[in-house]
Amino acid sequence: MAIDKVKKYLESIGEIDRLMEFKESTATVEEAAKAIGCEPGNIAKTISLLVDDKPILILLAGDVKIDNRKFKDTFKTRPKMIPIDEVENYIGHAVGGVCPFAVNEGVPIYLDESLKRFEQVYPAAGNEHSCVKLQLAELENFIKSAGWIDVSKLKL
Repeated sequence: MAIDKVKKYLESIGEIDRLMEFKESTATVEEAAKAIGCEPGNIAKTISLLVDDKPILILLAGDVKIDNRKFKDTFKTRPKMIPIDEVENYIGHAVGGVCPFAVNEGVPIYLDESLKRFEQVYPAAGNEHSCVKLQLAELENFIKSAGWIDVSKLKL
C-alpha cells in the first residue's frame, strides 16, 4: 500500500510522528479539513498532471484551483489531468491519497505560491485516511521539490 511507502519514508527521515491517520475520509479537501479541524486552504492538495506526456505533481493550497493561463505560461502547454485509472501507475499513489512523499522516481514535484499564505499545511500521506502535519518550511525540506511556481487562482 502507498501509505506503507510513506510511513517508511517518514521513518527514514525521523519524522513518522508527523503522520496523522483518521477513521473518516481525507480524500477531498473538504473531508480533510473537517477531519483535521482546519481551514480548506491549509490542505496541501496534490494535483497529478501530464506535461509533454510526462507526469508532474503540483501542491496547491486547498482553496485554489489551477489557472489555465498561468499554467500554460509556465509549462508552455495546457494542463492535462492524468486519467484516474492511470494515476497510481504514473505517481505511485492512487487518487485520494496522492501526496508528495515516496512518489515514483523521476516525477517532479512543484510547490504553488498559494501555499505561502499558510505556516501549517497538511498534504495527504498515501491513502484516503491520512495526512502529514508540516510547517511550510518543513514541507520544502521533506520533499524533492522542483521549485516554486505560480499556477493557481482562488476558487469562486
